[in-house]
Amino acid sequence: MADDNPLAAAPRERAENAAEPLLPERLARAITLGGPIPLSQFMAAANAHYYGTRDPLGARGDFTTAPEISQMFGELIGLWLVDMWERAGKPPARYVELGPGRGTLAADALRAMAKAGLAPPVDLIENSPMLRAAQAERVPNAEFHLDLIGLHDDVPLLVIANEFFDALPIRQLIATGEGWRERLVACQDILFLPIAGDRSFDMIIPRDLLQADPGSVLETSPASVAILRGLAARLLAQGGAALIIDYGYEGPAIGDTLQAVKDHAYANPFDTPGEADLTAHVDFATLKEAAEAEGLTVHGPVTQGAFLSALGIAARTEALAKASPERAEQLALDRDRLIDPEQMGELFKVIALTAPGWPVPAGFA
Repeated sequence: MADDNPLAAAPRERAENAAEPLLPERLARAITLGGPIPLSQFMAAANAHYYGTRDPLGARGDFTTAPEISQMFGELIGLWLVDMWERAGKPPARYVELGPGRGTLAADALRAMAKAGLAPPVDLIENSPMLRAAQAERVPNAEFHLDLIGLHDDVPLLVIANEFFDALPIRQLIATGEGWRERLVACQDILFLPIAGDRSFDMIIPRDLLQADPGSVLETSPASVAILRGLAARLLAQGGAALIIDYGYEGPAIGDTLQAVKDHAYANPFDTPGEADLTAHVDFATLKEAAEAEGLTVHGPVTQGAFLSALGIAARTEALAKASPERAEQLALDRDRLIDPEQMGELFKVIALTAPGWPVPAGFA
């Protein structure tokens, strides 16, 4: 029987002693058989392999996220959740995190929450077996889910998504001399190259961008909007709040933000797919519009620096330094890395989504 999915690995019975084809070989085969594929499909396949086969975080990985920089990040988010819960009337609630990394943020947040009187059941949405194992060590009682569908539907949700949306697949539309076209990925042997497709996309381009200079790029992320709408449906039905933290901008905007990171340095996104983290900047305006269209109240975006400062990161740094004077210098460096405009403070944005009747969250004055 013919293989219906050219991206799938060859069945074991075909070549019992042959190694499973590597992802670049499978992608090359798919493109050779079916023609160039959308960038979104390339990115989805690359990241599914990447996150499913390694722990990408920390000095031994490819990048470092805010929870891995300092415990203060997770602690302040945990206290933010407690404050929301208290002002909402202390209802039964569940802690939910999308893409929890190693579970560091969840562990720090839940520890701070427990000290403040809230110890909710925990749901972690994660597809990577390796990351699930790391999360289970740090959050032993967590329930794991592949998506939002499996979540409990009987209590409000306290949701965190830190550096989650940036890794979701994007589509890129590129301006050419003949109009706007979708960026596709072609292949020669196992060399992957971005090209402009033949189909016109002028009908979905905002009028003020139709005459953009050739080479201009407009990015969209249907996957992000779909997940945001699913989350909104949950919050509307059950109550609760969500905090989304990521690097990005308030769109719409022209620009190619697709990037690859490997060994803590930028790489070519089209080299060795599945061996580097592919991300794109998050369009917070689109997320905001999607959430408001579903009936949620959206707060922000504000910068990560402003948000953490409003939550009291300066006071927390001083308290930790007083308890451990030998760590004072490192604590100050970690604080600055999180809030300095030249580091993470300005590029990273924060929005909060609240269900009807829930209070205005802290940090969004």
